[in-house]
Amino acid sequence: MAVVDEVTQYPDVLECAVFPVSAEHSEQEVMVVITPQPDVTIEPEKLIRFLDQRMAYFMIPRYIEFTAAIPKTPTGKMEKYKLRAKGITPSTWDRVAAGIKLSR
Repeated sequence: MAVVDEVTQYPDVLECAVFPVSAEHSEQEVMVVITPQPDVTIEPEKLIRFLDQRMAYFMIPRYIEFTAAIPKTPTGKMEKYKLRAKGITPSTWDRVAAGIKLSR
């Protein structure tokens, strides 16, 4: 299963976009931008623990950004290029900085 499929299996996720971003100590890391279900706040640590049981460690997102809506074209296709251009921001949650260890 793809990363996007696993992330959307988490009950509080309405939709998400997954893409690579440059990282300081490696070539690229996985980033996910998530729109939560209405009136829900997702705790990043709980999401990572959920994914850790379902995915290979190298597929689990390092960076998580929450947004009210993912940008889309008039036909409904996600505009990931806009998310990639925005990249990591001060509000982006970083799994490594949070000290979360993954099982291998």
